[in-house]
Amino acid sequence: MKKLLQIVAGRRISPLLRALGRRYFAGSTEEVYAKRNYANNVSEYNTVIKSLIAQRRHYLLRDVYDDMMLDGVQPSREIFHSLIVGTMRGARFQDAFFFRDQMKILGLVPDVALYNFLISTCGKCKYSDQAICILEEMKINEVKPTGQTYICLLHACAASGRIDRVYAIVRDMTAAGLGLNKFCYAGLIAAHKNKIPLTDDTASKIIELVEQSKGWSSVEASRDMAENVIIGVSEEELYNIPTADYVHRRGRFFNRQLTVYHVALHACADLRTVKAMETILEMLKKDGKSPDFFLTMQTMRCYLHSGNLDCGLQIFEEYMNSGEPAMVEVFLTFIEGAMVGHTPKGMELAQDTLVKMNAMGFFLGGPTRGSDLLLKAAGEKTGGYTTANYIWDLMQAQKINPLFPAVEAYYHGLKERQIPEDDARLKLVSQVFNYKRRRNMLGIE
Repeated sequence: MKKLLQIVAGRRISPLLRALGRRYFAGSTEEVYAKRNYANNVSEYNTVIKSLIAQRRHYLLRDVYDDMMLDGVQPSREIFHSLIVGTMRGARFQDAFFFRDQMKILGLVPDVALYNFLISTCGKCKYSDQAICILEEMKINEVKPTGQTYICLLHACAASGRIDRVYAIVRDMTAAGLGLNKFCYAGLIAAHKNKIPLTDDTASKIIELVEQSKGWSSVEASRDMAENVIIGVSEEELYNIPTADYVHRRGRFFNRQLTVYHVALHACADLRTVKAMETILEMLKKDGKSPDFFLTMQTMRCYLHSGNLDCGLQIFEEYMNSGEPAMVEVFLTFIEGAMVGHTPKGMELAQDTLVKMNAMGFFLGGPTRGSDLLLKAAGEKTGGYTTANYIWDLMQAQKINPLFPAVEAYYHGLKERQIPEDDARLKLVSQVFNYKRRRNMLGIE
């Protein structure tokens, strides 16, 4: 049986067990061994790796690499590129640098694209110091940084709120004759948003940067490197822009020219600064541009997270009645925001919208989306807990495996309500909770 099929079916064989199995079948026929093996050469292993990345099973990449070593298959540069892109997408910092070290052991020097992926991983994991070290390593290995390298570094430092380093990188880029493009301004906005502690002028700084960004031109815009295009990594993903997940899936309804506005409104929603958000929307209108669906979601999110349920509801209803395609992301953004504060009206609106979304044939998607909603709903301390129960039932019906933090919160929420121990729902949730807790303690989840 191919291992990839075993993974899809939910069964895995560890490298150790596989090695033991090999000893057991050492005297068996080649046909029996072939049935147990899932890849025999670099090409087949690369197919497996890409499949795991597509399934977002980034935690299995290290196992696949171990199996390659057991098989005596020499990994190619292309294999390492795929592995490190996978660890970047899964924010698996230690695995990324493990593969970097394995390349060195095999005598392969990382190229500039691979170094960019490593810096991006540092940014996603908020390790700006390590990102700086990567740049120094590039200089030692005489790998020339590109404009993308510096923008990756800028965003890695911005993710940690290191404004001093971000502006130092900007000065270096300017001194080198590199113009600032939309992604640079997006990084500057992110740096101010992530600075700890926040300052009173954060919102005004964001507005100022949006205004300054209007000077960038399409001539200055950075182009995806051929390597990135082949692997399928957009610049938004490389720089950890909030819109990264939407570039490929929602391209028709998504205006990539509005990157600075995307990041600015996303920051306003995180900071709950309604006044700044409304100012930026006015700037967009004066530029003769209309909000795309991402900007609409951030506007709605800003109102809802600021406690303005009525304005958030109005934005949601206007979008749903606009003739634009109904999208699951818009539903989920409203549902999550409506549950902020766990007000009776908000929880009722959230559940009603979930019912409507389900009736329209939309699914919650992967375990992360459903778990995020369940975790939020499980925080309700009063009321009938009907929203959390509905989300749990919906996930069960759609066969979505909830993540441990969501199950834990839901379990404790049920226990606080003095539900009889023989209640069917409580018994099922208790079983799932105990199972996932054991796996969590073992580091499996």
